[in-house]
Amino acid sequence: MPMIVIRYATPQEKSGTRPALAALASMLAARELGKDPAVTAVLVERADPADWFVAGRSLAEQGLAAFWLDIKITAGTNTKGETTGFVRAVFPEIEALLGPLHEESYVLVHAADGHAYGYGGRTQEGRWAAAKPG
Repeated sequence: MPMIVIRYATPQEKSGTRPALAALASMLAARELGKDPAVTAVLVERADPADWFVAGRSLAEQGLAAFWLDIKITAGTNTKGETTGFVRAVFPEIEALLGPLHEESYVLVHAADGHAYGYGGRTQEGRWAAAKPG
């Protein structure tokens, strides 16, 4: 049940970018982290490239795109290799959608404790306990 937030800026916005980014993030979470797309939520937010600065220069000045992808998962559900694979896979896939990326584009895999993370009013720890009584 990951929650994924993607904030991006690109000098040349294409039609359909937001749904494509949402679908890509969900697909990568499933492929690299084994997350169920049926309970994956994605928020995609566009930023103006004139308002995104790296090394004191805006992306608009540099003619590059950039992104910040933050995925929240339950701690202990993925290995270091799986999270590394997810981070590695995201950059080229997003670059294919947005165009040339500034290297200062980020992925954060945030593993939250199961007692402090949940959806639908139930924690992940509570869901696990209910599924495995005794």
